[in-house]
Amino acid sequence: MKIGKALARGGGPTLLWRAVLTALLLCGIGLLPWLSRTDPALTVLKARSAERAPSPEVLAAVRDELALDAGPLGLLGQWFGGLLHGDAGRSWISGAEVAPSVTEALGVSLLLMAGALTVAVATAGSVCARTLRRGAGRRLAGRRRGGDGAALLASLPEFLTASVLATVVGVQLGWLPALGWYGPRWTLLPALALGLPAGALLGRMLDDLLPSAFAEPWALAAAARGVSGRSIARQSVRRCVPGLLPNLGLFVVGLTGGAVAVEQIFDIPGLGRTTLQAALAQDLPVLQAGTLALVLLAAVAGGVVRLTARLLIGPALRDGSLQSLHRPAPTAPRTAPLLYGAALLGVMALGLPRDPLALDTTLRLQPPSWAHPFGTDALGRDVLARIAHGALDTLALALAISAAALLTGLLLGLVPRFSGPLVDTVNALPPVLAALLVTAVTGSGPETPALAVAAVAWAPLAAHTAALLRQERATTHLLATRALGAGPFHLLRHELLPAVVPPVTRHALLRLPGIALALAALGFLGLGAQPPSPEWGLLLAENQPYVERAPWAVLAPAAVLALLGALAVTAADGVRRPSPIGRRWASRRTALPSDGGREAP
Repeated sequence: MKIGKALARGGGPTLLWRAVLTALLLCGIGLLPWLSRTDPALTVLKARSAERAPSPEVLAAVRDELALDAGPLGLLGQWFGGLLHGDAGRSWISGAEVAPSVTEALGVSLLLMAGALTVAVATAGSVCARTLRRGAGRRLAGRRRGGDGAALLASLPEFLTASVLATVVGVQLGWLPALGWYGPRWTLLPALALGLPAGALLGRMLDDLLPSAFAEPWALAAAARGVSGRSIARQSVRRCVPGLLPNLGLFVVGLTGGAVAVEQIFDIPGLGRTTLQAALAQDLPVLQAGTLALVLLAAVAGGVVRLTARLLIGPALRDGSLQSLHRPAPTAPRTAPLLYGAALLGVMALGLPRDPLALDTTLRLQPPSWAHPFGTDALGRDVLARIAHGALDTLALALAISAAALLTGLLLGLVPRFSGPLVDTVNALPPVLAALLVTAVTGSGPETPALAVAAVAWAPLAAHTAALLRQERATTHLLATRALGAGPFHLLRHELLPAVVPPVTRHALLRLPGIALALAALGFLGLGAQPPSPEWGLLLAENQPYVERAPWAVLAPAAVLALLGALAVTAADGVRRPSPIGRRWASRRTALPSDGGREAP
């Protein structure tokens, strides 16, 4: 009966839509060789043995072995038919059964994800610890927003963090193993590389919500009755977590299948690395099975997230008795964004007059000097010049993609039943696979990384929008406005969108460095810009092998990325809900949580 009621409320169409999206994704992967106009027999032969000559006889034997003459539709039919009987096929490269190898790789990735998630939660707690302490002591009035340290952590490229940890901690100091996967000790370094940026972003989003939770009537009443500050702080975190759970679920799937660069550096046989190798070799059965595993994981994570959010909020979500966490607030003037922006413009102004392509092998890997403030790379090129010229392309692309992702996320977040399964499916798609699919459809070119990142960048913003709307629709002021006769369009324009757009815009700004990092990661994996382009990802990829001899060649572009992150975080603080009563509400918030009331024991 419960299942029937759930289907009657719309669960049936949602499940059907999710199944259709999964089938379309798997069919697109199955058509990948034909969409890219490559011969799968030749690609498989090169993956098996690069030295073997691709004679017509050898290629014909490979086609007969893989039954390629059946065509793409025939191969898809065979694979789906076997899947219904629990058979995911055999690898085109090794000939081994796909299901056991994918299951083993998924287990490795889940263990790595659990470690990274632990690091992320600890990092998020440290980011918002100051706000929790001040809120527990009711000392939030006049609080200066932090987040610069979180911006630095969130801006660190995962592959760069992994390289530094593997080189310094694993090789030079010998504290922890740097390569392989043989036990729990081998999970620590990759978990740190994955968990620090994710935790910094989640912590910054939680820190943005906590002051409003501490200013809600229940928190003020609890403090007046002598409830301990720690208890109020715990309940404030519980009040804010449901709005962040969708993004936490996206992180779970992203850390499982999207940790390709980290798995490559630490030589971890995880699912991300497995799907990357299968995609490059066009091993379709392995690639399809790996993608299906990620999609199923995304569906399970999404269901757990929605159930947990309902349990945390309780009956208030049904009864419409919540308070809004996104009330009008004044925008405090800050000089930090101006300082960071001036520093970034200064780097570009100093580097643009220089030639980023000028070679001088006599000046290879020179340290910073007056002639070369950021040093030189392995070919004697000026690192400052390459950073400045690469900033034009990287920043312009990142801004354009962020704007498009924000608009798409807001629009799709308004229709959660349609966008929910779509968000889960898109988020399950590793960026590398997205780049390969985009390349197959549009062809290889400099715009390929931008299209691949844009295809998946909107998903976290859509999930955030849907979660915020779900809570805003259950607020008391919206219930009162509806009772006064306001229609759906009035509520959307004057109540819902003004409450949701500012926090989602801040979220998009927080993800701006992540967009630049995604472009950089594709360049690091060889799927982005090609030499001699000064694109930032290519800079990091080219100089990463020389990080021990010439650390400045890697630290300089990483520092500029961190500067971009600090600029995005501090600029995001200026995006607040506009309202003509903002000043009155701000003065009320300043007065209520002050130290003049009764102190919590």
